[in-house]
Amino acid sequence: MARRMGFVFISGLAGMALFVRSEEGSQWEFLLMGFAIGAALGGLVLVVEYVLHRASFGAVIGATTGLAVGLLLTGLIEWVGSAVFDVEAFLFHVGGLVFLLGLPYLGMTLGARFGSEQLGGPARPSELPVSDSKKILDTSVIIDGRVADLCETGFLEGTFLVPQFILQELQHIADSSDSLKRARGRRGLDILNKIQKMVDIDVRIVDDDFPNVKEVDSKLVVLAKKVGAKVITNDLNQNKVAELQGVRVLNINELCNALRPVVLPGEAIRVFVLKEGKEAGQGVAYLDDGTMIVVDNAKRQIGRNVDVIVTSVLQTTAGRMIFTRLKEETEVKEEVQVARG
Repeated sequence: MARRMGFVFISGLAGMALFVRSEEGSQWEFLLMGFAIGAALGGLVLVVEYVLHRASFGAVIGATTGLAVGLLLTGLIEWVGSAVFDVEAFLFHVGGLVFLLGLPYLGMTLGARFGSEQLGGPARPSELPVSDSKKILDTSVIIDGRVADLCETGFLEGTFLVPQFILQELQHIADSSDSLKRARGRRGLDILNKIQKMVDIDVRIVDDDFPNVKEVDSKLVVLAKKVGAKVITNDLNQNKVAELQGVRVLNINELCNALRPVVLPGEAIRVFVLKEGKEAGQGVAYLDDGTMIVVDNAKRQIGRNVDVIVTSVLQTTAGRMIFTRLKEETEVKEEVQVARG
């Protein structure tokens, strides 16, 4: 803003310099007139620059062509009015003024619309919602890898920002003496390389660092606030810290929980009892999405497929648990209740 105001002011000074007169008398009137004209022309240049910056290439070409045609028609009408109808200074009459202003504007408007539709061209970057298009990846979500699958399916797109301190953390994990950590770090680097090769994703390495902030998670939040970006994570603590500071978060785990099939109390499902539960007589099974199912009195059914009835569903921040009991037991209890009734 200050740069633009300075440009207008300098344009005004240039106008004053052009209107300087050597004679005495109305010197200040000419100086003020020159400043006003120079400032007006400077403002016009800024308006043209703003329009050209926001418009597509096709719209600019169409508007320029339409303006030229409109001015040509205006000149033709002036000549016809002066030569054929012998009207002196035709364009200075009210009717002529309409043509002088209307035809170039109409030509420019129609040309811009035609050029935008026919020639097309990508929108200028300034038209893109900056805060919505930028997303920052944290270490946990890169190592997890599911973010790459979401990018491949088209659910995630736009610009992904990867800070240097995140890359350094991944490199540190990949160089760890612990084989498990080393494998996780290398997996994270491979996932990042995979995302970088995708056509619809623009991965940018950000050099911004914040020496006064020690924790990597805190640096991530500070960077997100600075550039107006969202944070993609599956770390619950990172999620809470970011939301407390007003940063929007996309949590992969929350997305997976939202996409899990809905199971309601009273519904019958078939599961494979995998192991013994914590409580006496319980069996534990899992759905395909990893949801844990606790089956009452199913210890003897370990290693078998059984039909169960859902009794309740417990939703926690860590995930979802489904409590069930064997279908045959439920049917027996119902028969007993009917007999007693």
